[in-house]
Amino acid sequence: MTLQRMDNVLIVVDDLEAAKAFFAELGMELEGETTVEGPSVDSTVGLKGVRADIAMLRTPDGHGRVELSKFHTPPAIRAEPESAPSNALGIRRIMFAVEDIEDVVARLRTHGAELVGEIAQYEDSYRLCFVRGPEGIIIGLAEQLS
Repeated sequence: MTLQRMDNVLIVVDDLEAAKAFFAELGMELEGETTVEGPSVDSTVGLKGVRADIAMLRTPDGHGRVELSKFHTPPAIRAEPESAPSNALGIRRIMFAVEDIEDVVARLRTHGAELVGEIAQYEDSYRLCFVRGPEGIIIGLAEQLS
């Protein structure tokens, strides 16, 4: 088998600072920040004249990462409405395991987050919800029940 792991998920944002603060409040740790540009970046992403700031955040266990990218050139474009519903085609959310779902939602609300639906219980296993954060980013939260 050639697949080793999933390395990261890229989210293109317009307000890099707001997105970093949102994911930091969730509990992710900033791993590093840099600006990327040049022929190798252009070749990788299939665009010309790329200049972008990136921030890499990792989960506390060190296994999951989210890469946030702010394109300066060419400018980012919106492919769908910021408030696209949960059933829109494409990647809709990233799910995170949390310990106290109400506390996490309350803390994320201080960064402008809103519940997409409500906190719901799935059988006797999980409490779950979707949260819409900055730039319309949807994350899922899952609290495993004992």
